[in-house]
Amino acid sequence: MPKSKPSTSELALSRRQLLGGLAAGLAASALVPPGRAEAASAPASASGPAAGAAPFSFEEATVADLQRHMEQGSQTARSIAAAYLDRIERLDRSGPRLSSVIEVNPDALQIADALDKERKEKGPRGPLHGIPVLIKDNIDTADRMKTTAGSLALDSPQSPRPSRDAFLVERLRAAGAVILGKTNLSEWANFRSTRSTSGWSGRGGQTRNPYALDRSPSGSSSGTGAAIAASFAAVGVGTETDGSVVSPSSVQGLVGIKPTVGLVSRAGVIPIAASQDTAGPMCRTVTDAAILLTALAGKDPRDPATAAAEGITDYAQGLDPKALDGARIGVVRSQGFGKNPAVDAIFDGAVAAIKKLGATVLDPVDLAWSKEIDDAEYEVLLYEFKDGLERYLAERGGPMRNLADLIAWNEAHRDRESPWFGQEIFHAAAAKGPLTDEAYTKARQVCIDGARTKGIEATLAADRLDAIVTSTNGFAWLIDWANGDAYTGGSSSLAAVAATPSITVPAGFAFGLPVGISFSGPVWSEAKLIRFAYAFEQGTKARRPPTFAPGAAFSSDRMPEPSTAPTAAAKKA
Repeated sequence: MPKSKPSTSELALSRRQLLGGLAAGLAASALVPPGRAEAASAPASASGPAAGAAPFSFEEATVADLQRHMEQGSQTARSIAAAYLDRIERLDRSGPRLSSVIEVNPDALQIADALDKERKEKGPRGPLHGIPVLIKDNIDTADRMKTTAGSLALDSPQSPRPSRDAFLVERLRAAGAVILGKTNLSEWANFRSTRSTSGWSGRGGQTRNPYALDRSPSGSSSGTGAAIAASFAAVGVGTETDGSVVSPSSVQGLVGIKPTVGLVSRAGVIPIAASQDTAGPMCRTVTDAAILLTALAGKDPRDPATAAAEGITDYAQGLDPKALDGARIGVVRSQGFGKNPAVDAIFDGAVAAIKKLGATVLDPVDLAWSKEIDDAEYEVLLYEFKDGLERYLAERGGPMRNLADLIAWNEAHRDRESPWFGQEIFHAAAAKGPLTDEAYTKARQVCIDGARTKGIEATLAADRLDAIVTSTNGFAWLIDWANGDAYTGGSSSLAAVAATPSITVPAGFAFGLPVGISFSGPVWSEAKLIRFAYAFEQGTKARRPPTFAPGAAFSSDRMPEPSTAPTAAAKKA
């Protein structure tokens, strides 16, 4: 979650816990200087590419690129997985040392071998067959990897590993994806302390932003964001309660989709709040995010919220660069705007681009929001966190049975788990009662009325809008373990509290740092929002790969000029 309220500060540094060795038989992948492509030079084998095949660049490679090479026989699922594992070893554990991957899958190459055999005998299952995927370390896998939410309390030998895959992992495996590993995160999905630093966990240490290594990767899906931005896998999965997919995606130049709550099952995902939690894609292109969302979505008896989901949609079908032509888009400037002139200039340029692509733009539109909604959200999260986490721990088993056990463990291991910040949110949540408390039911109703009924839905209906667009958030801030995050504001709460979908897409750069804009709409409007984001992406081509710079490029980048002069209403906002 981002830092929009006391619960949304994001995490701090301690030591880096080194990951275990890579699986034997790793194919080599020649590395060139960061920011440029590297070629895979895996040796030919029974399951590998043909001898003498042309080198293939894995930097910025899309799902379609990888499938094409597997179909042509110049790459295999094994050679692709091996090349990404080698890239992780060279750039994540050494070199720039992003510390984005908390654990690699020791069975990844064997899984890839089986998928190569299946492709040869039966053909591919679909677009994700043989494609490496990285998932966040709060998503259960019933394999030799751990699920810890970044906490050393769940990393102990006494803590049992999950006995069953999360439903979304079952979906990925069924689609033929290779679960390459798990990514670091802001510990406990950034719901432990009010003054933490994004991207830090006791187990994984500090994840860094590949665009500027001294900058925050944002949270809590910080590791997924950094890993996918740096091309450590084709696609990645993050989770969001309020901003934890869209914020790290925005500050690391990615497309991030926060779906309608209930489109993707949360069964087997360590929870914060049942009313807001969801998993979602974090990818380098809209098309890849649409392919991944198609695989993740589906009804699950283990998650009652999915019962309301519509039929499974192939979100990658019908993507049209002209999708914004004729659309009615409302610009909300009351969220994530007016705090940084360079960010505002990029946002103004994005709005101008939307107009140029044929949309009717209403700028600005009013969207009612209040501190009362913010306060009610925090109250709801505290109640639901205690309820959901203790249910999860009871089902998983082990010595950590409730929040009180976790608080005591953290206190007993302060040198490793609390060297920079405490657990104020844990204490606040532990003091809450059951979900039948009047304080909870009142706060939940404020969220429903204020965010959805009187918020997004009212705004869309008032002006017959297809979607609203906002600045996702500001530039990545400096990592600061002493003071915690210097979060610069954002718009994620609009869709998070309403449980409606939003998608962030790269909009521009300044000082070498990326920022994104978000398209948001009513429940189950993912297909429309994805089409709008695709049209914007194709019309602007704003994304560029990271360079692993030591810091922001203040000397080489000029502040961008707004594409159009702000209107009087925009200036007032």
